[in-house]
Amino acid sequence: MSGRSGIVILGIFAADTAYTAKRLPHIAETLLGSDFKLGPGGKGSNQAIAAAKAGGKVTFISRIGNDPFGEMALSAYAAAGVKANVMKMEGVSTGAAFIFVNEDNGDNAIIVAPGAAGLIGVEDVDANKAEIENAAIFMTQLEQPLEAAVHALSIAKRAGVTTIFNPAPAQTIPDEIYTLCDYVVPNEVEVAHIVGHAVETDEQARAAAELLLRKGAGCAIITLGARGALYHSAQQSAFVPAFSAGTVVDTTGAGDAFLGGFAAALSEGRTPVEAVRFGCATAAIAVTRPGTAPAMPLRAEIDELLNSGRTL
Repeated sequence: MSGRSGIVILGIFAADTAYTAKRLPHIAETLLGSDFKLGPGGKGSNQAIAAAKAGGKVTFISRIGNDPFGEMALSAYAAAGVKANVMKMEGVSTGAAFIFVNEDNGDNAIIVAPGAAGLIGVEDVDANKAEIENAAIFMTQLEQPLEAAVHALSIAKRAGVTTIFNPAPAQTIPDEIYTLCDYVVPNEVEVAHIVGHAVETDEQARAAAELLLRKGAGCAIITLGARGALYHSAQQSAFVPAFSAGTVVDTTGAGDAFLGGFAAALSEGRTPVEAVRFGCATAAIAVTRPGTAPAMPLRAEIDELLNSGRTL
């Protein structure tokens, strides 16, 4: 990454509408919830804000509508220090997400409607080609169309930029994408979808990670919730424990927090395993707060938790 700087992220913004209740309603049933929150979200957007608050220099590529949710997005980027290379569209709504949060344990279930960001295409990537080619890190996911993600990863890989791919939400993806990825970072549900078997033990996690390497990925990192994360490459395989930062309130943005922290640490030249540890600390703080982007911790908070060594 010599001579390069910054993190470029392609993804979607979605306004998070989060409902807290005992359970999801059945069809034709109405339940009373115990809380509601509205705030900025979307995987790519969350990752961009997490990386910037963790100390990274971040550019975010996306599309939004010319509406109040779009203004929410731009305000969030301004507050976090994210450079917003975002197309504002007329006549198309900004993306939005329905989030159910279980009031007993903070677990979540999500429906995302990408809106304007669902129209992201190769033209958005080409318009930001120079920015991608000059970055230290490029990261993307699968909430925007797959074609745009593949095109951007291809540009970054050819330019020698370190690439991070978060295969989320889980879907069928072509094996060719893995050869474009220095780091593939799924969670345990997403990787189970990819490899076709459960990932409930350390042995299953290592087997899944090894399969991702055989598909062509440079390294595999599997996030495992309270079990931490597995870093697996041809040279090294290590489980990194989760940190304890307090009572878990909302796990919705945990993976995005991890990825933002990981990318920020990697862009500073930390070793991959150190960057995974930094990502675990970032996620541990985020889950003690409600919401997604608003829950992302500041750099000083992450450093304090890292120095404390409070692992689970």
